[in-house]
Amino acid sequence: MSEIGQNISEVLQSLPKEVRLVAVSKYHPAEDIKEAYECGHRIFGESHEQELIKKVDLLPKDIVWHFIGHLQTNKVKYIAPFISMIEAVDTFKLLKEINRQAEKCGRTIDVLLELHIAEEATKYGFSLDACREMLEMGEWKELAYVRICGLMMMASFTDDEEQIRKEFTIASNFFDEIKEKYFADAPYFKERSWGMSDDYMIATQCNSTIVRVGTRIFGKRNY
Repeated sequence: MSEIGQNISEVLQSLPKEVRLVAVSKYHPAEDIKEAYECGHRIFGESHEQELIKKVDLLPKDIVWHFIGHLQTNKVKYIAPFISMIEAVDTFKLLKEINRQAEKCGRTIDVLLELHIAEEATKYGFSLDACREMLEMGEWKELAYVRICGLMMMASFTDDEEQIRKEFTIASNFFDEIKEKYFADAPYFKERSWGMSDDYMIATQCNSTIVRVGTRIFGKRNY
């Protein structure tokens, strides 16, 4: 087995069965993704639409692509025909544009709402109050071509495991709150995407269902 395949195998073995792995392949060449694909992995995460489009053309069509980065509204049209999930929806404006482009493509796109819980100001996402306000307004219910499947967030970049655990727990509790209030009858609202290379094991203890791991699989990024 290749080194990348071995790395994926080790990460998968460390995960609970109910947690899915998104192999974060941004900044890594298509050959690396092909190597992981040949070892049986199918879910990959990218965060730049131009890089993603090039890879889609080069790689097998049964790959499940997650867009995990900050997405500008004017870029949605480029990925709408094929993207499986957009994980980082941070404004209602973006949600509406995804719906518009999905309708043009005749498909429904799964999305996650991104929360800003971490202490760094540079991170994107809804504050908890802004997310509550958006859901309470109810306009999202009229968007027939997007399906809100859960939440996504990134913990603070810190070695303080208690801080990381606290932030994941806030996200988990918030998921329970809005699941009960807005999505009780929506079985597809079930995803909690938190946990990356350095903290995914903590995330799995805080009810994560999706972890996004790159460095542990592909090594340092090739910028």
